[in-house]
Amino acid sequence: MSAPRSYLFVPGDRPERFAKALASVADAVVLDLEDAVAPPAKAAARAAVTALLSSSAAAERIVVRINDEATPWFDDDLAALGGTGLRTVMLPKAERPATIARLRAACPGIAVLPLVETARGVLAAEALAAAEGVQRLVFGTIDYALDMDLQGPLAATLGLDAAAARLALASRAFGLPPPVGGVTVAIDDEAQLRADMDRARAQGFGAKLCIHPRQLAPLHALLAPSADELAWAQRVLAAAEAAGGGAVQVDGRMVDRPVIERARRTVQRAR
Repeated sequence: MSAPRSYLFVPGDRPERFAKALASVADAVVLDLEDAVAPPAKAAARAAVTALLSSSAAAERIVVRINDEATPWFDDDLAALGGTGLRTVMLPKAERPATIARLRAACPGIAVLPLVETARGVLAAEALAAAEGVQRLVFGTIDYALDMDLQGPLAATLGLDAAAARLALASRAFGLPPPVGGVTVAIDDEAQLRADMDRARAQGFGAKLCIHPRQLAPLHALLAPSADELAWAQRVLAAAEAAGGGAVQVDGRMVDRPVIERARRTVQRAR
């Protein structure tokens, strides 16, 4: 499966929502055992999630966000998920490659999405990206802003830029897909969703966490190239092929290797 564009969260203790989430257009569905589940409901959520994993035909789309290593539920999560056939785990409060190794020892072959939510996690971005089994990095913007005590009207934008850049650079340097941006908490505010994703795209991100199915279609539209962008890319690729590797102009501009590569990526995004 190509790298997902959207990751839709569903509380692990709300099994009546699982089928609806899997029937949505989300590229990946994140069954959450962490923040969305109160401590008294952890065991029930874990049981509901493992029951679904044992019976679901959509395993490739399912991600489980476990509890972080510092909690009393971490070991129980690993023990429950180890034999389910789960393919991908989201690891919250990711700060150490050793935690990833511990997770994969309990769940052999599993892919890991380190959720970077702290200053320590950001400073470890390169080590996390290089760790065996890591699929891509995820930016937990809300918890990071809390950890850094970001405040004021620019906290949600400028306050996140340095950390976002580090995650994007680490992802690119170690050959991972572009990282995943944090949630937009305003469920019905498409303008805010667009602003958040536009900024994330400018920072080098290529996907987003979602908290409601209504956010999915607008997000996918934002990540797809426009009709004009796609037409330009097709003209560039056609001209480059016709030139057989020689110099060529498209729309009055010289086309070189970086332009051709951008055109290829645009067509790929459209697919």
